[in-house]
Amino acid sequence: MAIHAARGKLVSVIGDEDTCVGFLLGGIGETNRERKTNFLVVEKNTSVSEIEETFKNFVKRDDIDIILINQNIAEMIRHVIDNHTQPIPAVLEIPSKDHPYDPSKDSILRRAKGMFSADDLK
Repeated sequence: MAIHAARGKLVSVIGDEDTCVGFLLGGIGETNRERKTNFLVVEKNTSVSEIEETFKNFVKRDDIDIILINQNIAEMIRHVIDNHTQPIPAVLEIPSKDHPYDPSKDSILRRAKGMFSADDLK
């Protein structure tokens, strides 16, 4: 009798160099059979269209369950992130070294606030 282990799902990262390096050192880096990675290092010369395309590709991949993205980069493609309404992959906005986290900009928190009324919070 053969035991087949289920392959785990990946966490992907779209972020500045420090963020990506930190997560890669933590062991999340992966290259699939098509030689595609699960991370994008966003530099000064990275175009918004490249960021947008990478995000869309991560959403389509069935091996990715979580997309981590620096919040300042998420702001560049906010319209694409707001259009993603599926629970998986989950999109989590994280701070970067140079840009602190602002909860008022987080798409998940804004959606959650819309689910509750003021009466629910009493």
